Amino acid sequence: MEFHQPFPDQVLENVLENVLHFLSSRHDRNAASLVCRSWYRAEAITRSELFIGNCYAVSPNRATTRFTRVRSITVKGKPRFSDFDLMPMNWGAHFSPWAIALSKAYPWLEKIHLKRMSVTDDDLAVVAESIAGFRELVLVCCEGFGTRGLATVAGKCRLLRVLELVDSVVEVAEDEEEVDWISCFPESQTHMESLVFDCVECPVNFGALERLVARSPSLKKLRLNSYVSISQLHRLMLRAPQLTHLGTGSFSASEAVAIGDQEPDYASVFAACRSLVCLSGFRDILADYLPAIYPVCTNLTSLNLSYADINAEQLKSVICHCHKLQTFWALDSICDEGLQAVAATCKDLRELRVFPVNAREESEGPVSEVGLEAISQGCRKLESILFFCQRMTNAAVVAMSKNCPDLVVFRLCIIGRYRTDPVTHQPMDEGFGAIVMNCKKLTRLAVSGLLTDRAFEYIGRYGKLVRTLSVAFNGDSDMALKYVLEGCSNLQKLEIRDSPFGDEALRSGLHHYYNMRFLWMSSCKLTRQGCQEVARALPRLVLEVINSDENEADDIEILYMYRSLDGPRDDTPKVVTILH
Repeated sequence: MEFHQPFPDQVLENVLENVLHFLSSRHDRNAASLVCRSWYRAEAITRSELFIGNCYAVSPNRATTRFTRVRSITVKGKPRFSDFDLMPMNWGAHFSPWAIALSKAYPWLEKIHLKRMSVTDDDLAVVAESIAGFRELVLVCCEGFGTRGLATVAGKCRLLRVLELVDSVVEVAEDEEEVDWISCFPESQTHMESLVFDCVECPVNFGALERLVARSPSLKKLRLNSYVSISQLHRLMLRAPQLTHLGTGSFSASEAVAIGDQEPDYASVFAACRSLVCLSGFRDILADYLPAIYPVCTNLTSLNLSYADINAEQLKSVICHCHKLQTFWALDSICDEGLQAVAATCKDLRELRVFPVNAREESEGPVSEVGLEAISQGCRKLESILFFCQRMTNAAVVAMSKNCPDLVVFRLCIIGRYRTDPVTHQPMDEGFGAIVMNCKKLTRLAVSGLLTDRAFEYIGRYGKLVRTLSVAFNGDSDMALKYVLEGCSNLQKLEIRDSPFGDEALRSGLHHYYNMRFLWMSSCKLTRQGCQEVARALPRLVLEVINSDENEADDIEILYMYRSLDGPRDDTPKVVTILH
């Protein structure tokens, strides 16, 4: 038999494909694809996980044509400010074209993760009925679907392992009845590993849920909605002692008390769940039940009390057992005293989030610089913090920058506009300046309080790794934004609202916008003419102007600008104008 030596290029591509299989980071893969055409082809063929950071940055058909062997896809839709009702209803981010394209191109697809997308019951049906081996569906901050769609997924996807509904809106039309979707899972033993439905605001068939949990021996993660009582939780935990992640549902007096029966021994059932490392839920909490979780606290690495309105004393009874905690979320009802208790115990803490019970500007907040400084002194391994408060000092923020140099995410939200340091009455410039100077790994920053252009000069000079910057009610002039756009070379996402930045500031970023994922500006000082100039200068960017129906002035209410390989979209509502 005659042997034909392969072409050198073919050998190189075969070797390259094998090498690229070991590249897991999408950023590394993107860089590899830019080397030359053969690397571009090889990278596309070997990519099994696809991340689309903006559903309008590329069309579904373009994505599926280039990447032909994808098994997992993540698609993001609306920008984050949509969470604050700053976008019009029905703005877009429809999953429908993606559902059709994915079902045709990837019949072997296993995982779909969506964030801030509009998803219909019909979309879910397309996926469930077209992809036989589908295994994982995660919907974060999505809307438009209901129990009928969930029933289709549960009934048709026989190999389903993960169904997670996180902060999503599950809708039931007025002319439809709620569907018992829990009963639609296979009657045989299931493959379920994770079931999360804490955001579903309607009751579930508890009998069917109990049977589902019982026939799911691989179930590790279960997060329940508020319609599941604590006594029902007890029954589920008896069926699933193997759980590692648990969201408790309602954590208050159960129906057993109402009829005079003896309550179950909740502490013993928690003690039997020896693998629990993550606890959340605790809706409608009655603090008398908190001792039930003591037996598992020593093993916890994550504790989410962001739905539990408890005070410092109640928290201290729990947190004193949590020496292994790495992630902690809570309401500010725990006060500075509660944060001091966290700092004294949780030396391995990596992520902290403190949310407000009352976000009104005129209220007197229960957490302050005292709690923040305590955390910085006690939790030196901290990497990520989201902290809502009504008052903060530069000294406390400077202390955090020095004590926690490994911070990657720093989001300080001082509720109230133009708040100064309450001790020195100075702007918060020096505090945020210290964060970008001392925290060399920082990639995400949210600023608040009274900031002058000086703070933005610090950010532009020292925030070289910052990829996401959120700004609200800040800055003196266009120079502030100029400093950022000219200095932060890695900036990907820039969110600005209610700040005095106009056309000149916008034009200062012309050199960088093609490298960014998006720019969002609302209630600034932009004009239609200024935005039009940018649109003409950068034709491969999409500039969406979002104005209310009654606004006929030249001023721009919202500018949403993003890069797109396919140009302007064709599904804009009438309040959206795309500039050309």
